[in-house]
Amino acid sequence: MSLALLVPGAGGQVGTDLLDLVRGERNTFARGLGLDALDVTDPFAVKDMVSTWARLLRSDSPAHELVVVNAAAYTAVDAAETDEDAAYAVNATAPALLAQACAAAGARLIHLSTDYVFPGDRSAGPPYDVDDPTGPRSAYGRTKLAGEQAVHALHPAGGYVVRTAWLYGGGLHGPGAGDFVTTMTRLEAERETLDVVNDQRGTPTWSRDLAAGLLALARSEAPPGTYHCTNAGETSWHGFAQAIFAELGADAIRVLPTTSEAFLRPARRPAYSVLSHRSWQAADLPPLRHWRRALSAYFSFRRAVAAGGGQ
Repeated sequence: MSLALLVPGAGGQVGTDLLDLVRGERNTFARGLGLDALDVTDPFAVKDMVSTWARLLRSDSPAHELVVVNAAAYTAVDAAETDEDAAYAVNATAPALLAQACAAAGARLIHLSTDYVFPGDRSAGPPYDVDDPTGPRSAYGRTKLAGEQAVHALHPAGGYVVRTAWLYGGGLHGPGAGDFVTTMTRLEAERETLDVVNDQRGTPTWSRDLAAGLLALARSEAPPGTYHCTNAGETSWHGFAQAIFAELGADAIRVLPTTSEAFLRPARRPAYSVLSHRSWQAADLPPLRHWRRALSAYFSFRRAVAAGGGQ
């Protein structure tokens, strides 16, 4: 049996890395769909794309299995506070359309979600489990939760929701625009010292490691449901920034701790959003490495790409 992936949102961090990982593999192939190839908020376009792709695959071989990995998302967290309709269209309506289309075509759907669906008001652990009560505190979180609910309601036999957190990366074509690692790398070169909040805790997750996890899920016999997939461990944004400085060969003492009150934003950020991996482990899926090891691997990867070595 061969695995065929259809990847809306292919131009983003996870989509780019997923396509990189699949390239050249036997018995697994993928078609990436950027914004120019598929408007995920258009019901006719979504239905036509999924049904046509499924029909073509099965005309080639009934052994092909189609999995749609929805990496498309509205991720402008602060902008969503004043433009929730736009965020809802991409984060809730689009996964609903994809779920309907996948159910009709007999395809599985893996939909990416976020730690923002939880209230994040814990001062410490335990990590949030998949069945803990949700309670988003932002427009972004509300729209992502609506997307999760649509996937489960409209495709219960083949819908997977994968929550992740604190994502950075970007594949072979450059780091993610505006992600935390890219921002800290730029600011390290521009400033003598840098204030970073130390009262928010989570798990930095390299998009390439997440993409590998999604590929493992697509290849597995794990039951439909909700899963958490992040790198292991936890830290604060301050600790994350210090680790980035260390990877850059810079003095981590230049990163100074501060509180969230010093950086008021339109959308409320979770104070604690570490996610439990219990459901991932129960499905016998491979665990992701510790976030600190992943960060070192990311910088090694970027140096190899810059040197022309690729991956």
